[in-house]
Amino acid sequence: MRFLAGMALSPQLALWLRWQGHDAAHASQLGLRQAPDTAVLQTASEQDRVVVTADLDFPRLLATVGASGPGLILLRGGNYSESESVECVRRVLAAIPENELAQSIVVIDHEKIRRRRLPV
Repeated sequence: MRFLAGMALSPQLALWLRWQGHDAAHASQLGLRQAPDTAVLQTASEQDRVVVTADLDFPRLLATVGASGPGLILLRGGNYSESESVECVRRVLAAIPENELAQSIVVIDHEKIRRRRLPV
């Protein structure tokens, strides 16, 4: 699976995903440090990556245009430490089949996981 970790999350999350056998990059590695959210989504779509973010704007942007991708994992509910963000993504990967992530918005907080199919 291919992932793009957003600027609101630590680059360590992308490193952990690579340790798990995934193709993962942090937005800063792709030249997206100061890029608008739309550019991050476009890059993720072009590279077939699922965006992992804590930025609440991403689901709204996908819904506004009726996009069918890229997939999105949204860590919601506050600031996450490196270990907490890794744990959240680990929970998502255990709960949602990889083939469904690319067509989904998955919202996770400290207690639950919710999934909606794209387009919204």
